[in-house]
Amino acid sequence: MSLQTSDLNIRPSPDREMADIAEYVLSYAITSDEAFETARYVLMDSLGCALLSLRYPACTRLLGPIIPGTKVPLGVRVPGTRIVLDPVKAAFDIGIMIRWLDYNDAWLAAEWGHPSDNLGGILSVADYISRKVSAESRPALTVRDVLAAMIKAHEIQGVIALENSFNRLGFDHVILVRLATAATAVHLLGGGRDDIVNAISQVWIDGATLRTYRHAPNTGSRKSWAAGDATSRGVRIALMTLQGEMGYPSALTAKKWGFYDSVFKGERFRFQRSYGSYVMENILFKVSFPAEFHAQTAVECALKLHGRVKDRINDIERIVITTQASAIRIISKTGPLYNAADRDHCIQYMVAIGLIFGKLTADHYEDSFASDPRIDRLREKMEVEEDKRYSRDYLDPDKRSIANAVQVFFKDGSSTEKAEVEYPIGHRRRRKEGIPLLIEKFRENAASRLPEKKVEEILSLLLDRPRLEKTRVNDFMDMFVVRK
Repeated sequence: MSLQTSDLNIRPSPDREMADIAEYVLSYAITSDEAFETARYVLMDSLGCALLSLRYPACTRLLGPIIPGTKVPLGVRVPGTRIVLDPVKAAFDIGIMIRWLDYNDAWLAAEWGHPSDNLGGILSVADYISRKVSAESRPALTVRDVLAAMIKAHEIQGVIALENSFNRLGFDHVILVRLATAATAVHLLGGGRDDIVNAISQVWIDGATLRTYRHAPNTGSRKSWAAGDATSRGVRIALMTLQGEMGYPSALTAKKWGFYDSVFKGERFRFQRSYGSYVMENILFKVSFPAEFHAQTAVECALKLHGRVKDRINDIERIVITTQASAIRIISKTGPLYNAADRDHCIQYMVAIGLIFGKLTADHYEDSFASDPRIDRLREKMEVEEDKRYSRDYLDPDKRSIANAVQVFFKDGSSTEKAEVEYPIGHRRRRKEGIPLLIEKFRENAASRLPEKKVEEILSLLLDRPRLEKTRVNDFMDMFVVRK
């Protein structure tokens, strides 16, 4: 058999997977009122999370221009600050603020993620464009444009995540943030079908990020800025593309050198459904506490049992947490917890906080709080087991539950009931119950940074959808500027 001494150098048509995304972003008309309504709450919630993050120096030290003193004419406003940045760095800053406390929305499937991470890039690009065209006396983008871009970014990230697990290969979900941001940013910037394909081809060529920083024994603060980095990279790729940078039509399917062969073990992406507005309609909100989403219902269970156990902490013999396979894979850990990022990805820690204190806030992950010896004593008494039904229902598209149960056993042989919660309060099935709490969550988070009068002014706008959707993006972003 003779050795092949050359490659056939005929450039193919773009991979179908990339062409489908471009067609969706450019041509799909969003007709779902529920999607726009939900996107409004995602916008509200994400900005509230961003404002709350400014209480934490580990986050704020990363904000601002890369070179101190840099001035950007018509630059993007970073909410809750007086910082003005170029859209690439602004996407990073807004992105890490939204994500820092693990308190923004979530999407759980074969791959996990937080589609509102894309809002860092979407808001930055929309604000940049709006300030630029307003200075030229042309119509600015409106918040309606932002909501539409959010729906499409959520859909791109979420639909791919339904059937394709990057985490099982050791890779992180933020690659899908980079993808969705790049596609929607190109569109907001006025690019066409070929531009979108070219941009997202660069995303696949960038490759996939390792999940090392999310798991024992290396869990660390990078997990709080990785998505901001990804949405920022998506904006950078979009801007480069519109400056004429070429794309790579078979970035996914090229033999040996493409993403499928070099990263995805030779497999192609599988799709459960076409792109529409499904993901936004079914998005999960973190309503009550900042906790990795697979543990949200476990904390609800712990809070149910708090009254039964708070005065008997020293009498506890063991605690059984029953959960889904995904929770076991990513947030079940024993041994020392070295930082806040380590703790908010430990189901045992979060349950212990709920049982002891009857609540869970971002402050509970800080070193000063974690030094309470009762927490680790309870962690040592915990057993984590899988319920196969929980794992099946987690992946069922008609259920999409995130079930957990907690039961506490005492040394005298007695026990609590087995507290079980299948659908967290942020689930679509509990929207009616959850939305009033989500609004209050925003009010409290925003008040951590802004004066009460300003908070109520912003909230009044956010709750008036017709007025909100007509608001120019630059005017909307100006409402979040801190004047002093």
